[in-house]
Amino acid sequence: MADDDERSCAVAKNFIFGKICNARYTLNRTKRDHSERIDQKLFQKAEEKMIGILKEVLACNSLKALRGLEGAAAQVYFSMFDDMILQQKDDFCFNGRTRRPPMDNVNALLSFVYVLIGSDCASALEMVGLDSYVGFMHRDRAGRKSLSLDLMEEIRSCVADRFVLTLINNRIISNSMFTKQDSGAVFLDEDGRKRVQQEWQKRKGTVITHPYLKEKIEWGLVPFVQSLLLARYIRGDLDGYPPFLWK
Repeated sequence: MADDDERSCAVAKNFIFGKICNARYTLNRTKRDHSERIDQKLFQKAEEKMIGILKEVLACNSLKALRGLEGAAAQVYFSMFDDMILQQKDDFCFNGRTRRPPMDNVNALLSFVYVLIGSDCASALEMVGLDSYVGFMHRDRAGRKSLSLDLMEEIRSCVADRFVLTLINNRIISNSMFTKQDSGAVFLDEDGRKRVQQEWQKRKGTVITHPYLKEKIEWGLVPFVQSLLLARYIRGDLDGYPPFLWK
């Protein structure tokens, strides 16, 4: 299936649809909960752009075009990320996504948490018998767990990004937990990593109602449930892969 671009696009389209829907939810949640502290018109405009991109995703039939739409949606979403940081603004300012290496505290947090969720996704995929190195959206590359990257796309904003915002806005993490190298790269120190991992385990134990199954599960089981649904689709037990659509 992964070797067939058309079939790959059909699966990848659901991953990206879920990603954009959940990113829009994250923006909407900030607009709803902190209406007096943010520019509501700016958030509304970003949401409208993402709705337009969602419509294009549904009509998309090529991986190349889909990647372009995913990139456009990510640009809109991350352009608003700094506006969702409401505390510790002097130490946690976001001017855009930087990776390999992260160049500020926010990017260092995002990168570290993405590693955590990526590891959870890879383990979940292996548990249901899928090869985490064979991707649909992310193509095969030596040493890269491409399917894990595919799976985490749809849950990244509603799980990882909101978790990072909570760490900052609730002052759970502070500037003292980061180290800056001569190159400008910024990383969490040992105490910072331990604190984030402790909070991550707490978050994973939070009980939610799965939007597709309508059953109560812990947040930490979302990667496993989505992996199971993906495996059922690949094996022909489901007509389509149902992305995780949080609301």
